[in-house]
Amino acid sequence: MQYQTETRSSFSYSKVNNMGLFPSDTLARVESMAAENAVVIFSVSTCCMCHAVKGLFRGMGVSPAVHELDLHPYGVEINRALLRLLGCSSGASTSPGGLPVVFIGGKMVGSMERVMASHINGSLVPLLKDAGALWL
Repeated sequence: MQYQTETRSSFSYSKVNNMGLFPSDTLARVESMAAENAVVIFSVSTCCMCHAVKGLFRGMGVSPAVHELDLHPYGVEINRALLRLLGCSSGASTSPGGLPVVFIGGKMVGSMERVMASHINGSLVPLLKDAGALWL
């Protein structure tokens, strides 16, 4: 008995291509996912920075929607779209660079650096309140 093996990224890529998902569809998917909750985090389950940003929001009493792209069937394509939105290269990378990416109130805040800068300068809490993620 022989088993066919595939890497996670090749499986996701071929599944995406066979399903006919094009870049504009991917951007629409990201917009839809980003609007599903007051705070949405695109993450990778094994990323320490992703873990830290999720901990920051949960420590503030926020319940973010978290999309673990390494576990998502369209994760590779979504990551490429996020990289394009962030302005990181052409979006051709399949590495999890740029993650986590945070959306608050359907608007992209950015990656870890922007979230932490907003937290330190005091602008994160008003964003969360305006989005309905905090009631303080």
